[in-house]
Amino acid sequence: MNDRISPHLLTAARHATLGFVLTCVAMAGIQAGAQAIAGHNSDAPVNYAADRIELQDKQNRVLLTGNVDITQAGLELHAARTIINYTNQGSLKIQRIMATGGVTVRRGNERASGDVAVYDFDRQIITMAGGVQLNRGSDALSGGRLVIDLRSGVSSVDGNASGSAPVGGGNTSTDGGRVTGSFSVPKSKTSDNSTEHQ
Repeated sequence: MNDRISPHLLTAARHATLGFVLTCVAMAGIQAGAQAIAGHNSDAPVNYAADRIELQDKQNRVLLTGNVDITQAGLELHAARTIINYTNQGSLKIQRIMATGGVTVRRGNERASGDVAVYDFDRQIITMAGGVQLNRGSDALSGGRLVIDLRSGVSSVDGNASGSAPVGGGNTSTDGGRVTGSFSVPKSKTSDNSTEHQ
């Protein structure tokens, strides 16, 4: 009985192990991005800066216009104009922020842009629409509408206004109301070795 393992079997096992490790690393990167979103504190104070502010007490809202910057616990929102709705029952509590005009939302290595964004504080959901682009590191995804659930860390992009597809990254474009794309995969050392020997 021969106890030696074939060199070809060892090489195949190494390739399979390396493939599994690379897959785990790629999935961990996607999961880390989701955890960064899910870790956002929607109860943190909201700070703002703008060229002009208008208090509309009867409507329980604040209008900010001109180079609006809103920040909350590492989350940044930039827009040309925002309307902040609030309740006033002894103390002010923000209910929602509606932003228009070249809106960008950024947190960590993620950046989302679109024509319009609504941040619903009660539901802890940010919805963006109109030429939406989501960038996570070097991956990009585009579509008609983006929904970011700050509680779960799940983001979804629709080609148009209906249906949804989970966001994992990749270079994409919309085609007839569909979200399409490709994933970038890190170059493995085995591919480098195989090209060197040719």
